[in-house]
Amino acid sequence: MKIKKDDIVTVITGRDKGRKGKVLEVNQVTGRVTVEGLNMIKRHMRRGRSRQTPMGGIIEKPGTVDISNVMVVCKKCNKPVRTAVKTDAEGKKGRTCKSCKEAL
Repeated sequence: MKIKKDDIVTVITGRDKGRKGKVLEVNQVTGRVTVEGLNMIKRHMRRGRSRQTPMGGIIEKPGTVDISNVMVVCKKCNKPVRTAVKTDAEGKKGRTCKSCKEAL
């Protein structure tokens, strides 16, 4: 997976195209990511089922987005970029920006 938790990503297609957010969760099995504030879905909660919602109501939470629909935002370029995997002198692997060669 080229996208990891706590990365800043931008959506490149779909309803939320152009919006940025922080990755909250990556599901490798389904190939989907949960991005903070994007693809908001509404969940209708029944009253008294849990301590978090004793009165019930409508809860909004972020839904998942397919991993192919998001790109990592480079901190130096401040734009969506493709990533490359590079190994340093010590043999550790790390992700780098393909356009400015900056480490992510």
